[in-house]
Amino acid sequence: MVSGLINANPIVYGKKDHRARTAPVQVDEYAAEPIDQQEIFDHIRDIKDPEHPYSLEDLKVITEDAIEVDDKKSRVRVTFTPTVEHCSMATVIGLCLRVKLIRCLPRRYKVDIRVAPGTHATEAAVNKQLNDKERLAAALENPNLVDMVDECLVPSYE
Repeated sequence: MVSGLINANPIVYGKKDHRARTAPVQVDEYAAEPIDQQEIFDHIRDIKDPEHPYSLEDLKVITEDAIEVDDKKSRVRVTFTPTVEHCSMATVIGLCLRVKLIRCLPRRYKVDIRVAPGTHATEAAVNKQLNDKERLAAALENPNLVDMVDECLVPSYE
């Protein structure tokens, strides 16, 4: 985690109960399996905040309602809300979300990560950085940043 906390006392909301997923009655093993909002949320809900020992779900940085999935067009958009409007970790949080989804989803999906409108002082700059392929590639070449992302993605098994 990071020293010199930006938000020393975040509000911790807790987690929603995990919902059981129902399996389809008839399964075509060769068909592409549809992906929905709940599945995306289940993939990202346990990502740890870079500053605190809480998950992004615990801090309400991400919610299921802030996820949009268009399975037919293979698009996923995740909108997250930083705990404070001057959060310096917003780009790291967005990078963690993107890396987790890239690792979990089929390659056909385009992932769009956004800061919720009006929730960050430099919202446009953060959104630009999170969705620029060259900037993302450069970030993922930085071993210190990759270590921080990997630390946030380690499952907690709570």
